Amino acid sequence: MPKIIVLSLGGSLICPAGFDVFFLKKFSEVIGKYIKKDCKFVIICGGGSLARTFQATASQYSKLSDEYLDWLGIHATKINARLVKSIFGSNAEDFIISNPSQKIKFKKSIVIGAGWKPGHSTDFDAVLWAKQFGAHEVINLSNIDYVYDKDPREHKDAKPIPAFTWKEFLSKFGGAWSPRMHKPFDPIASKEAAKLKLKVIIANGADLGNVEKILNNEKFIGTVIR
Repeated sequence: MPKIIVLSLGGSLICPAGFDVFFLKKFSEVIGKYIKKDCKFVIICGGGSLARTFQATASQYSKLSDEYLDWLGIHATKINARLVKSIFGSNAEDFIISNPSQKIKFKKSIVIGAGWKPGHSTDFDAVLWAKQFGAHEVINLSNIDYVYDKDPREHKDAKPIPAFTWKEFLSKFGGAWSPRMHKPFDPIASKEAAKLKLKVIIANGADLGNVEKILNNEKFIGTVIR
């Protein structure tokens, strides 16, 4: 029986400032290796700069609710998901998944997903898809090597933390969700993952050699939460 691997693919990789087709091509080649090893992939796409552009542009004209901003972000994830699906060609199902409360069966090696509804990020959707497909972990790929004790973009002395319990992680990064927040893993998703006793790996998806180490169960650069 094929192993199902759930990936939360950050929008920062798909669309950092414009669509990164070079990265996506290399990413598809890596995934292709594991398809040949009888793996199946559920890849949930984030919104990236496309979502932020939608939200920032719309906010210039009126004060918008968090729900409305979330919907703009969700539509960005759907555009990104369509692009990612096209990179995988016939290996991916023709449909895009978004509602993890609906039972889905997929026959091809890859199914691509997008955002579902306001109130959380695609991290939460990935956790719910992992639950549906019986996966025991979610691999969260973004543009950071580790979870840090403070934001490394603002603090040069930020220290990487290679491992957390869910209790430790929620104590430091829990709280409410907002559509423009910057946390290593959505707090709503974190609470659900803790309840399900899922393992979450947070790593830099731009380092595809490191991604392969994760998929090979080898020592890798990243943070593990369990």
